[in-house]
Amino acid sequence: MSETTIALLGQPNSGKSTLFNGLTGSRQHVGNWPGKTVESKRGAFNRQGDTYHVVDLPGTYSLSANSEEEIVTRNFIAGGQADLICILADASQLERSLFMLADYAGIQVPAVLILNMMDVCDAQGKKIDTEGLERELGIPVIPMVAADKKRYDDFYEVLEKRCAKASLLKEDGLSTLYAEELGVNFEKVKKLLPEKGIGIYSVDWLTTKLLEKDALAISVVREVIDTAAFDQLQVELGGIQDGNLRSADCKFQWIEKLMKGNVVNTGQRVKRSRFDRAATSKRWGKPIAIGMIVLGLVVSMLIGMPLMGLFGALISGISAPLSSWLLSIGTAPFIVSLLCNAVLTAVSFALQMASYVFGISLVFGFMEDIGYMARISYTFDNTMAKLGLQGKAIMPFLVSFGCNIGGVTGTRVIDSWGQRVMTMALSWAVPCASTWGVVGLVSGTFFGSQAVFVILSLFAVAFLHMYVTYKIFGRSLNKEAERTGLIMELPPYHKPHWKSLFGSVFNKMGNVLKRALLIIITISVVFWLLAYTPDGNVQSSIIYRIGTFIEPVTLRFGLPWQLFMAFAASAMGKEAALGVMASLFNTDGIWSAIEGSSVVNTAVLSTSLMSVVSKPEALAFLFAFFFNIPCLMALSATAQESHSMKWTLRIAGYYIGMALVMAAIAYHVGLLIF
Repeated sequence: MSETTIALLGQPNSGKSTLFNGLTGSRQHVGNWPGKTVESKRGAFNRQGDTYHVVDLPGTYSLSANSEEEIVTRNFIAGGQADLICILADASQLERSLFMLADYAGIQVPAVLILNMMDVCDAQGKKIDTEGLERELGIPVIPMVAADKKRYDDFYEVLEKRCAKASLLKEDGLSTLYAEELGVNFEKVKKLLPEKGIGIYSVDWLTTKLLEKDALAISVVREVIDTAAFDQLQVELGGIQDGNLRSADCKFQWIEKLMKGNVVNTGQRVKRSRFDRAATSKRWGKPIAIGMIVLGLVVSMLIGMPLMGLFGALISGISAPLSSWLLSIGTAPFIVSLLCNAVLTAVSFALQMASYVFGISLVFGFMEDIGYMARISYTFDNTMAKLGLQGKAIMPFLVSFGCNIGGVTGTRVIDSWGQRVMTMALSWAVPCASTWGVVGLVSGTFFGSQAVFVILSLFAVAFLHMYVTYKIFGRSLNKEAERTGLIMELPPYHKPHWKSLFGSVFNKMGNVLKRALLIIITISVVFWLLAYTPDGNVQSSIIYRIGTFIEPVTLRFGLPWQLFMAFAASAMGKEAALGVMASLFNTDGIWSAIEGSSVVNTAVLSTSLMSVVSKPEALAFLFAFFFNIPCLMALSATAQESHSMKWTLRIAGYYIGMALVMAAIAYHVGLLIF
């Protein structure tokens, strides 16, 4: 029995995550690299008594030290933690996706080349001579369809033979091109370095990276050579112009030579369909993308809503019999209420959240699998660049109009962790479907025909809010010096891999559910403790005492304590605000309103509100409610997707603070108008 560590290396969209999920299944965990904001994915699998640990390295286009993802990848490989590096390339776009392999040449760690998406390659009429590639590269070349686990046998066979034959990628041909293209500069720099290289880096690899003025390579060399040699090196590098472009040209020449001798295109050139031309055009691209996202959102709801209803009915059906049984065996009413109201309600929230995540992940995962999501990102790249984001950020924003949970989980397609969290923070400002039920009732009750102007003002402030949010958090999450545009290939359309897709969706759903249960149950129990009263009278509850105690403060924001509590409860779910207001203004029990088991009589509620609340106070509540955190489930999803409770709480605190500030401003503006 042995243990082997495998690292998956490749460009974004090369299929690394698909292979990682296929190998590890449920035996995986996601976090951050130590001291970094870059996502870390690790897992394991067993085969014939041996254990294989798998690390999914961040997707990068090269091994240059230009981004945090590239630095993490380089440091992991240099640290000697991996026994084998699996370099993935898209077989259907081999010429472009082999750049990572060219950049790896010269690193003395055993490697294999995995040609993924061979099914698409075959459909294009391309024939790849894998044996010829193996002879030229000196490493195993494995044709594969990562989404089809039935085609993993060649990969497993290589793993079993790896220990007997450790293979290093040949760099001879590439080194010759470097020497010819870079000429005297290459030879002068090379002579200043140790003949056998440094650590895992060959002397030719280091020389090339130094000519590219790679910061990590310079720091590695500084620690080894003497001061005089390093000073001479600095002089030589100072005279180099366009080192990156010249070395890249060598790599593409090397790739072209590999392709010429080992790839034959026996089919006709694939023509772009009329739909694809329209989907990427300046005129029709955005309308088609928006239409497809709206359609995807509708289908997601059609998939998720029945599951949400099923879980909601299941929990409700369990609650009453469980309550009766517990009381019959002498359980204290306090404990019965805690379990059947707070805990089971929280479980219901979490299951319903996971149901929505299932629907949204399945539909948009399908769109990504067939190749359409890349078109959406491409179409909106220029628009999103104005916020310093990639085109991929548009999808989370649009999906958030249906549900912010979907918007948050949709940020997984964004490569940079900083841009991902920045997109989550901005997507919170997008009003979800549940928000409009409350906004419609309150604005219609108090402002009648003028409600449209109130809603327009909410939208106008929402755009301003997103701009301010970007300016505040962009300094830390999306620094201008670290921003990268959208660099990606538009993959060819192909059939979805259903088994792999469902496996990924269920895995994501399970991760979200585990995190949601912990967070939602904790907060729900706390809220229940504050709202519980033996007689069901809200005036006997702790929340009433707290509300009346803090009212002198809440009135500064234009919120009577009842509206403030409705604002606070909306953090659990936007629709909860109506039930809480109905309970508080009618002095009935509060918890049943939060869990949604009571039906709100909107006519009675409107009358009660009009008799107690003024128009400026109603306006203040609308702004506080509209810009509050989306809901507890979106908060949980943000913690899950960002892998950072610190940033989740920081964003939540900011939203709550800004909501109250805007409420105060709206209240004083309302006093002037009304």
